[in-house]
Amino acid sequence: MNPWKKIGLSDYENHMSLESVQQLQALNRIMKEQFSNYELLRKKTDIHEELHGNVMILGVAGGNGLEHITPKYYEKIYGVDINAEYLAAVKERYTNLSGILECLEVDLITEYEKLPKSDYVIADLLVEYIGYEAFQRVIRQVEPEMISCVIQINPKSAENEKSKWVSDSPYLHVFDGLDEVHHQMEEDALWRCLKELGVDEVDAFSTPLPNGKHLLRIDFAKPME
Repeated sequence: MNPWKKIGLSDYENHMSLESVQQLQALNRIMKEQFSNYELLRKKTDIHEELHGNVMILGVAGGNGLEHITPKYYEKIYGVDINAEYLAAVKERYTNLSGILECLEVDLITEYEKLPKSDYVIADLLVEYIGYEAFQRVIRQVEPEMISCVIQINPKSAENEKSKWVSDSPYLHVFDGLDEVHHQMEEDALWRCLKELGVDEVDAFSTPLPNGKHLLRIDFAKPME
């Protein structure tokens, strides 16, 4: 069983929101920007007042950040996760997105072919748990025009220490099984991974975290024809 199926949502969110971790808060701010940038781009390129794009959030967890979506801009919002408990919470929390929100329980390593096509993919703290090659297979399946990724960059001294890439907290041992699926992330490796898919890096942003870590957001898009 994938270890993410065993981690309760309350334990995950309580850990991520601790003052010593602050990743839930940081990701919420980042997702606001990810949605806003996409919506602004569609306004510039679509003559219609209501813009019917679609977005796929990989590793949606409990839906942190979905409150920043402007529903009228989307025909479909796909929330993808391997944990059914997380997806049930998303549906319960975001009833305002009923009719356009579709939650998909998918193992991205073995079941990626179940994914529908989507214009825009958001993958925040996701690639480190499926690896670069699996992420490439997902992107080839979904065929997005735009991709926005967030990866966690750890101090060099912590590359192989779980106690370093998972911040210390009362919930630390909840994440013990993640050693099996965790991949150390590097900006250059992610760039090469996506460059092979024919997309170009558009921009990059860094958000500092406690303990010397930071969240790196990189946006990619298909070249203009």
